[in-house]
Amino acid sequence: SSSSSSSSAAAAVVLPASTNQALGIAQYAISFMNGSKPDDAVLEQTRRFYVDASLCGTSAIALKTNAPAVLAREALRYAVNDPTKGATFLGSSTLVMPEKAALVNGAAVREWDSNGTNFGYNPALNHTAGEFGHNDFYGVAVAACQMTGRSGADALLAMACIDEIRGRLAEVFSLKSYKVDHVVHGAIASAAVYGTLMGATAEQIEMAIGMVVAHHIPFRAIRAGKQLSDSKGSSAAISTEAAMQCVHRTMDGFLGPRDIFRNPEAIFRLFEGPGQMLQKVDGPVNREKADASPFDLHLSNSGSDFSVMG
Repeated sequence: SSSSSSSSAAAAVVLPASTNQALGIAQYAISFMNGSKPDDAVLEQTRRFYVDASLCGTSAIALKTNAPAVLAREALRYAVNDPTKGATFLGSSTLVMPEKAALVNGAAVREWDSNGTNFGYNPALNHTAGEFGHNDFYGVAVAACQMTGRSGADALLAMACIDEIRGRLAEVFSLKSYKVDHVVHGAIASAAVYGTLMGATAEQIEMAIGMVVAHHIPFRAIRAGKQLSDSKGSSAAISTEAAMQCVHRTMDGFLGPRDIFRNPEAIFRLFEGPGQMLQKVDGPVNREKADASPFDLHLSNSGSDFSVMG
């Protein structure tokens, strides 16, 4: 059980470090998509980020930039006829497998390195890890809503949910400090929200998150070296594709890792404990023996206190 607790009259959910936060995130996403009411200002800010990302992506495809063009050709090799099993990507009306549509869209919106950025810094909660991330994951919401016949309002709410999970994780765990690429937080959020929209159970979503963290951790080699490559702009896209595949697999019966945030050999405890095994040079060491993750996680349900608001 996640044993999540509520605060501020259910305006936020708190997932303590001593609980199963992967299951808690799954339960939060399901609850969020079935009745949460962010203020209009939150939805408007999300809409602005979505419009910004969409214009960036559309122009990248129109100007035939390399990675989006390569990935679009790949996606078209995975065309489907059933509208409940396929989605479109920017600049195309052909239905393809949803993870391929999100792959193209994610690469396209990030190609110019110009769409929105969020910074995980919340001193009010002493959550100041300072990880950053971008609005590269909206294609997950669009693909799922397209396949399930949901409205644009549903898609916008799903985008807000992705940004909230991604943004709050960025406040409590700095991936870049350990040379892990920042897109991991977005991939976790994508698995949670995509699974919710596709009708996965909380346990299936939990296992999909576990698979993302156990199988798909990208390092910042993507952004280093003598010459940058297409991998930099497509990092979020490739992690999104993987997250959606993880959901498909757990919904089909694959049993992925459970309770991944408290797993002693997953990245969170590995780098920050309890029972820390790897130490950053001159960094702290947490050798406490506890069945816990390194952080509590706060996720907003309603009102205006959402990470997307800055």
